[in-house]
Amino acid sequence: MLIAISKEAALRKDYLQQKINTIYLGGGTPSLLAIRDLRCAIDTLKTFFTIDEEAEITLEANPDDISEEKLIGWRAAGINRLSIGIQSFFDDDLQWMNRAHNKQQALESLGSAVKYFNNITIDLIYGSPTLSDEHWKENVETALALNIPHLSCYALTVEPKTALAKMISLHKKEGTDTDKQAMHFELLMQWLKEAGYEHYEISNFAKPGFRSKHNSSYWRGDHYLGLGPSAHSFNGTSRQWNIANNALYLQGIEKGELNFEIETLTAKQQLNEYIMTGLRTTEGILFSDDRWKLTENSTTSKIMLSAKKWETSGNILTDENSLRLTDTGKLLADGIAADLFQL
Repeated sequence: MLIAISKEAALRKDYLQQKINTIYLGGGTPSLLAIRDLRCAIDTLKTFFTIDEEAEITLEANPDDISEEKLIGWRAAGINRLSIGIQSFFDDDLQWMNRAHNKQQALESLGSAVKYFNNITIDLIYGSPTLSDEHWKENVETALALNIPHLSCYALTVEPKTALAKMISLHKKEGTDTDKQAMHFELLMQWLKEAGYEHYEISNFAKPGFRSKHNSSYWRGDHYLGLGPSAHSFNGTSRQWNIANNALYLQGIEKGELNFEIETLTAKQQLNEYIMTGLRTTEGILFSDDRWKLTENSTTSKIMLSAKKWETSGNILTDENSLRLTDTGKLLADGIAADLFQL
């Protein structure tokens, strides 16, 4: 697979014309890779692309994969940011979510990680049936006590056709409670604001200077290249995604072929994507953004008319420069975005 991804990088070296400011190794379990393989992957990218010397290079890691030896090796390989899938610091939550690690491994992994990395983000899940309000507060307080500079916090979602969805449908596991999730989210916003974190995107909180540069580029509509099975790429006008089947991906690359699907985005689709991503950020939808400025006046008038009722209800703030969500509006972000979409 690593050889195939390297070959794909060679085949697609002209897809991006800009200097690369961020690299994200994830979407799988790259923390299982040998250090030499990670170093080889990063060196391969440097061969085909111009990488900024100060580029943010993130590695996704599972707590049970982390060791002192690996942390040292990751730093030496060029990794400068870790994304660690903690989810919870309580064993009953982790067992309910079928996570491989336990509370002790979560704590030990972070205790080691902060010795070698100052730029760390962790995932926390709220609103699960096993997570009490007290435990949710303790989860957040534990992250703060460890001085973790970035938190990505998500309401538990049950994807259809998964083992978890089946267990819930058979009443073998308790389902989620949307009211509980909303309350946990409101408490989260309050606690992290008091702790000095910027709520710069609906699910993301950072100390000043520690926003995720990589994820922020998605929300800004920057161009990006994804390598490997299922990976998505965007060049400003079209989006494409590689075949998801590993075997077929490998067969195609071996023949020097790229197996992917592609869609060219209309101006209206680009606008709707901007509405969806822009609303999620603290800056909101900026009227100076090219995706907004290229929109016909009649369309922007329709959007502002739709936004008016959300402003009246206290869910949106508008001024001469932007349109953005209030804290209460963040609870309704998907619905508000859908209401502003142009069909």
